[in-house]
Amino acid sequence: MPHTELTVGDLIDLLSACGRGLPVRLAVNPFFPMAHRVEQAVQATDETGRRVVYLAEGRDADTQLGHLPPEVAVELAWQSPVQAPPRRPRRRAGGNQNRI
Repeated sequence: MPHTELTVGDLIDLLSACGRGLPVRLAVNPFFPMAHRVEQAVQATDETGRRVVYLAEGRDADTQLGHLPPEVAVELAWQSPVQAPPRRPRRRAGGNQNRI
């Protein structure tokens, strides 16, 4: 199955539905999801000769913001939703045995 790449037009369309004042962050590494600040967009030619745009994180030490929020990883289908385990009945002093 061939991969389809997001184009600048696709990205503009997606971003047009978002608030203009919102910060843009880059989610990377589905196996250890992290969030990064996006600082630059650079046009270049890739190894096949196609013109492409690269989004880059900043160079400051605080550019990596930490772990990606779990709900974002779920929305990206990088992780499955996690549900709390079912509750077990509480144990009472002396055990849960019926006394006769």
